[in-house]
Amino acid sequence: MVNIENHPCFNKEAKGKFGRVHLPVAPKCNIQCNYCNRDYDCVNESRPGVTTRVLQPRQAVDYLKALRVDHPELIVMGIAGPGDPFANPEETMETLRLVREEIPEMILCLSTNGLNLAPYVDEIAELEVSHVTITMNGTDVDMLKDIYRWVRVGKKVYRGAEGSRILLNEQIKCIGLLKEKGITVKINSIAISEINVPLLPELAYEVSTFGADVMNIIPLYPVKDTPYEDFEEPSPALMKDLRKMASNYIKPMEHCARCRADAAGLLGKDIKESTQMLRDFAIKSNNGNEKRNLVAVASHEGLLVNQHLGEAESLYIYKETSSGYRMVEQRKTPIRGTGMDRWKNLLDTIDDCRTLLTSGVGSTPYNFISKSGVEVIEMSGLIDEGLDAIYKGKKIKSIKKRDAFACGSECSGTGGGCG
Repeated sequence: MVNIENHPCFNKEAKGKFGRVHLPVAPKCNIQCNYCNRDYDCVNESRPGVTTRVLQPRQAVDYLKALRVDHPELIVMGIAGPGDPFANPEETMETLRLVREEIPEMILCLSTNGLNLAPYVDEIAELEVSHVTITMNGTDVDMLKDIYRWVRVGKKVYRGAEGSRILLNEQIKCIGLLKEKGITVKINSIAISEINVPLLPELAYEVSTFGADVMNIIPLYPVKDTPYEDFEEPSPALMKDLRKMASNYIKPMEHCARCRADAAGLLGKDIKESTQMLRDFAIKSNNGNEKRNLVAVASHEGLLVNQHLGEAESLYIYKETSSGYRMVEQRKTPIRGTGMDRWKNLLDTIDDCRTLLTSGVGSTPYNFISKSGVEVIEMSGLIDEGLDAIYKGKKIKSIKKRDAFACGSECSGTGGGCG
């Protein structure tokens, strides 16, 4: 039986006893907020939209089961990105189904902007998803258009007040649909002093009338390379006042840890080994899924992993066979000098590959490719050594560490050449 009262994010008394795991299976997003940058990943940074790796559903559930062997206090599984769960509905729903089937006692929760959630409310209720968080920053569309750069519905992109109105209408509708199913609804609101702070007490009143149960007002975290990177983070005193005013209308949450999309552990005390475990499970087989079971290699001659991704004019493609590894073909890489389009086109080139081996790669393509679900491994030495790690789980002796460069700008990765 699922005991939903022990959810640490909704019960302050439970936060030191029970933990949560966010499974990063949803890399794409269907809106662009002016405070969000999902391309950046620093292991020392804790904020939504950040993950070390993106996992496929099968990998994610195996990772969760492995974590729980030594950490039985992990009773909550959440999906919170690094994009939005319902911009990636197939991956999200498959993960929920697998967890409910294989670990039936888990508390399941989701964190979403609410767009494209409505078609899945019935099934998430059947799967006993007990808590859903909707990020909602106001109800004034003229104000919201300054927060959201665009909103995408299907293949169509909406901007300005039109996009904000579409998003707002979906959020209000989904609060009602979720409450009809008896699901606890939390509203996350980002306090942006220059934009929406004066309107947040009114938002607290409005979401309470829509049926929401809890409201979590979070101070803006200025993120590099976003339109709001130079905005000031609201002071603790202002945040205290906002939460107090909101409490006149709705129960406030006051212990938010502003978690990463791959957070694992107690709130404010993540499990140290989870990062390496996440990386390990990202390169494990996805139950023999042949669609993404090839490996791309940046190599000068097809023997060694010895070429920087930005310099590679072609990639060697390998597969495992009953008689060993076989080079399937060479594929041309997209032309240089096309910026981010080069890396987007590269993903199309290796869309059947699970892993990319290279001797070096810039931070921008590394983050972009990794978050698509393709594992990027930097190493030097024999290609077979890398293939043994991917297909047989062996360790790579010549693997390179990214820590010194993960947050730096040694290599811009703009697509101009040296990627």
